[in-house]
Amino acid sequence: MQATGLRTHGWNTALRSILLLAGFPFLLVAMGYAIALFLVAWDAPSIAKGLAQAWRLLPTIIPLALVVAAIWFAIAWKANLRILEIASGAKRVQDPRDEPRLWRLAEELCITRGMTLPRLSVIETPSRNAFAAGLTPDRSMVAVTRGLMDALDDRELSAVLAHELAHIRNGDARLGVIATVFCGVITLVTDGAWNILKAMRHVRLGSGRSSSSSSSRSSSNSGGAGVVVALILIAIVIAVLAHVLAIVLRMALSRNREYLADAGAVEMTQDADAMISALRKVAQRPQLPDVAEQVRALFLHDRALSRNVGWFATHPPIERRIEALVRYAGGHDPGPLPEIEDDPAPAEDSPDPDATMAPWKPEHANAFAGGASPWTAPAEAALPPRSDQQERLDAMAAFARTLDPAIMKNQAKREEARREGRNPDEAAPPPPRQPR
Repeated sequence: MQATGLRTHGWNTALRSILLLAGFPFLLVAMGYAIALFLVAWDAPSIAKGLAQAWRLLPTIIPLALVVAAIWFAIAWKANLRILEIASGAKRVQDPRDEPRLWRLAEELCITRGMTLPRLSVIETPSRNAFAAGLTPDRSMVAVTRGLMDALDDRELSAVLAHELAHIRNGDARLGVIATVFCGVITLVTDGAWNILKAMRHVRLGSGRSSSSSSSRSSSNSGGAGVVVALILIAIVIAVLAHVLAIVLRMALSRNREYLADAGAVEMTQDADAMISALRKVAQRPQLPDVAEQVRALFLHDRALSRNVGWFATHPPIERRIEALVRYAGGHDPGPLPEIEDDPAPAEDSPDPDATMAPWKPEHANAFAGGASPWTAPAEAALPPRSDQQERLDAMAAFARTLDPAIMKNQAKREEARREGRNPDEAAPPPPRQPR
């Protein structure tokens, strides 16, 4: 239908997602037919009869594929959140007092929409990103990075949380798991077809050392090497096409759901400008190179996966998402922000990792010594001691402001000293406090 506003744009996106998801069963049948062709190719008297025999074999192969899909889905249903936490490095927020700002904003959004508060997690990285997961609203999770919370104000962070809650409310996470299971089964069938081809590539196509009885049977029941090769080539073409189309459908499904979640976030917060501003800041530093590509497809944005060639991109480009918010939600775009580069990798010819650290700056020395600095109060020594969690937050905030890796290096030394039972102040100076 013609999109005239935010709601009709969301309806169009939801309809496209349903149509894309409906394509997976057809691809599963195609993969089953390809494996059936591999099985009947060796005894088929002709190409036409081989195609017919493979079709009659489908009722046996498809149930087996569905059983495998059911097993995979059961594993995903039981342990999907735990698997994603391990894969992404997310740590669950057990106590609201550990992350009061995150908890408050998420709770306010859930109350306004009558939703159950999902499990909240934090990924300790300066990158700016977030993702939602879960098969049911009662068993769901929203994870955000430390860099995202430090870079966004309350309006922008609420917009991002609303985006992730929209994923949960719309059932995107559940659809994503189903799509992943289907795609995994199709990939499994492809691997099976290749294994059969490898195992049987010498059977009856060898150097003629078979017995006279097997030769007689081959001449009576098989159409010869030409028929076998033709059926195998047909099976390979079907398998490759189905495999590629399964990946394309899964990527397209992810792209469409991002548009729908953006629309849901604006509907929930009534603040299109905050969503646009948040996307602009996320685009400055979204990369999480240590996270697997399959998990990164769940995140709010991924620079690499949105730059892939057309159909193979899991995320729509930020520019197109902002364009939709401006056009259909009446938002205002402040324009692109400069990208923030990753920390430089250690030099290969440097024997000492500390040699690659940024040079120490005098203003940082004052801050770490407890004196005046742009981030600390003048009387820091009189302030009450910080918790370990607050110290980590202060270190992340100081790093975000200065981009000096020495700050996080010192914080790592302090945490290692705590684990070993040593005085952290003897291992490294504490990070400066955030202004309150």
